Amino acid sequence: MRLDTIIQNGILVTAAETIEADLGIIGEKIAAVGQNLPKDGAKAIDAKGKYVLPGGIDAHTHMEFPFMAATSADDFETGTTASACGGITTIIDFALQKPGETLEQTVKNWRRKADGKVVIDYGLHLIIRDLNDRILDEMKEMIGQGITSFKLFMTYKKEGLLLDDGGIFRVMEEAAKYNGLIGLHCENNDLIECLMSRYLKQGRKEPKYFARSKPPVVEGEAIHRAIRLAEYSGCPMYVVHMSTQMGSETVCEAQRSHLPIYAETCPHYLVFTDEVYERPDGANYVMSPPIKKKEDQDALWHGLAKGEIKTIGSDHCCFTTEQKKLGKDDFTKIPNGVAGTELIMPVLYHFGVAKNRISINQMVQASSYNPARLFGLYPKKGTLAVGSDADLVIFDPEKEVRLTRENLHSKIDHSIYDSFTVKGYPVMTFSRGRLVQENGRFIGEKGHGKYQARKPFKESEARQMLAPALA
Repeated sequence: MRLDTIIQNGILVTAAETIEADLGIIGEKIAAVGQNLPKDGAKAIDAKGKYVLPGGIDAHTHMEFPFMAATSADDFETGTTASACGGITTIIDFALQKPGETLEQTVKNWRRKADGKVVIDYGLHLIIRDLNDRILDEMKEMIGQGITSFKLFMTYKKEGLLLDDGGIFRVMEEAAKYNGLIGLHCENNDLIECLMSRYLKQGRKEPKYFARSKPPVVEGEAIHRAIRLAEYSGCPMYVVHMSTQMGSETVCEAQRSHLPIYAETCPHYLVFTDEVYERPDGANYVMSPPIKKKEDQDALWHGLAKGEIKTIGSDHCCFTTEQKKLGKDDFTKIPNGVAGTELIMPVLYHFGVAKNRISINQMVQASSYNPARLFGLYPKKGTLAVGSDADLVIFDPEKEVRLTRENLHSKIDHSIYDSFTVKGYPVMTFSRGRLVQENGRFIGEKGHGKYQARKPFKESEARQMLAPALA
């Protein structure tokens, strides 16, 4: 067996073990893992003193996403370039159904935008906003085609995204029949609209009142309600971008009752507190749900450490400073979203592993293994095993990077992380065996990424996250 590439002397990290070994690649696949692999003309890369990690899976991105009178600034090329430079080798993007559109049409439209642009692999979730019997019937077909997860909104009524509880229940029932997974944006729309209206009538239009319109109870109540719907329908459920202690405790309680309830959080909730909304550039930090208080941040780290929060997704939906100015006189018109796909791994390592909040294995679980299990990509992705895709990251625990706009790769004109210097950063990213990022420089190719059809959700697979396999 002649290898194309050997990564030598590295510290290989999977969800459950850490070993010093070499890793060999042939074509697009991992072909060997072991000690002193023979070179035989293979390209050798010395990873001494560095971690070799499975490529990250960002299961929550919004590239070229139309929202609130704007479209997110990163397209599928610039957005996935940022992903690759942060050690992400697969994204799962949200395809938004237009009113009156079939799910099949939605998928075709989204793939038309992505294929030929993506620099790393990608899959799709479907956002259902216009529900009828025909759409319900289509869900079986979509799952059969490898789109096995669907997102529903419990808020954004004015934007035409909200699905009422009856609609959510009907979608959950249908997903349960065919092993689909339902992701939910959990916020109480009526309470949000009540509070927003009150602040506007009082003339309080600054970004900080956006955050105050969405206190923790907005998320906590909605998560509780959604879990009850999921329990009654028999459907597994995934809470996207969880931001509160109340939400985390509610999810944990459901898990203790052996319900198939899973949750993600995002890098920004692990780094910032709601003090950012007092800043002159507070609009740049407006996302939904908004950033909460220190006790919420602490609860999220605790949930990650305990394995109650399974994944980190970026919710990458970024808007330029100019786009954010759409809400300069009314916080309800600020496009919601921030950048983050490039920063999942640096944030988890610097603020988590290096501060002994989580282990390096837990970092791999949250950023790669668990998303692969939940979303039907394992073992093709999410681990370092013979036969898996050669999606991997060489991560230097000593490399320091200031998270300025100049050092990052998103198309937007600012970085909300500008004041932070992190220690620990990806120095090489391989996508299916191809080196696409080296020392912060993108060297991949537009269109290299491939669409990934995914396996249906299996509770037996997902439960492996509680006791990860050794490979």
